[in-house]
Formats: sequence, C-alpha cells, structure tokens
Amino acid sequence: MKFLHWLIALLIFVQFALGWLAASWHLSPTKLTLFVLHKSTGIVVLALVVIRLLCRLATPTPPLPADMPAWERMAAHASHVLLYLLMFGIPLTGWVINSAAGIPFRIFWRLPLPAIVAADKNTASLAALVHFSLGLALALLLIVHVGAALRHHFIQRDNVLTRMLPTRANPR
Repeated sequence: MKFLHWLIALLIFVQFALGWLAASWHLSPTKLTLFVLHKSTGIVVLALVVIRLLCRLATPTPPLPADMPAWERMAAHASHVLLYLLMFGIPLTGWVINSAAGIPFRIFWRLPLPAIVAADKNTASLAALVHFSLGLALALLLIVHVGAALRHHFIQRDNVLTRMLPTRANPR
C-alpha cells in the first residue's frame, strides 16, 4: 500500500509537469511526445489507483490516533474519498478528451486505447474544461493533504505521517 501511495504520488506530480509542459509547448514533435507521455502516464495512474483501491478495500488501514477529534476523522475520510474521485476523474476526463477529439491513441506508442465516446468537438471542449478544473482541485487538495500530514507530524506529534513513510512498518 505504501509503495502504491508513493508511486502514485510521484506519477501525479510528473503528470502536473507533463500536462503543463505539453499544453504550453509550441506545436512540434516535442509537444506531441509530451502529450503521449502525459496521456500514457495518466492511464498508468488510473490502473494503479484501481489496484490501490482494491488493496485498500481488502486490507484494513491502520487506525487513526485515538485522541483525534471526530471532525478531523471525518475530514480525513472525506479528503481521501475526494482524492480517489479525482484520481479516477482526471484520467477518465483525459480519455474522454482524446476520444472526443477523434485522435487514435496508443499507450506509450504501443497499446491501442479504445475511444470511450464518439468524436465530438463540443464534448472534447467540455471534457478539457472539466479535466483542467479537476486538476486544479487535485492540486489544492494535495496541498491540504500534505499540510495535514505535516501538521500531524510537527504539531500534533502523532504517527499519521510516519506510518506512511516507506521505511516504517505499519503499526497494528
């Protein structure tokens, strides 16, 4: 679970960089390569999130600190639900953009990705707006997520952050 958490986190940060670069780069073979890498990595993230969610449903997570207030437990739960929704929604809206644009796509230039909607310029434009908006929402939620983890570590001085670090075994 920890490995998937940190791998997905790393890939999401790579996605922000690839998406920004691809969108802002001048029309060229490099721009097309950046978009292929962004789209391909997005599909990888989607697959990894499915695996992580299945693992999370099959494996109980360590309990939150006993002295954590109810509102904070609810906020933690809500933020994780939102993270999963965004980690599903962003790649899916990207897939819709590509499909609606009518552009055949191969993941990392190899595996064909089928269209999930018919080609339609208006659908592509709407999906692009939703994709961008969800990306902004994810960026903001990640700031809150990282901030909360740091608050738990440096202010609350509990194990919420340390139990997710790659070198520490989960307490039971």
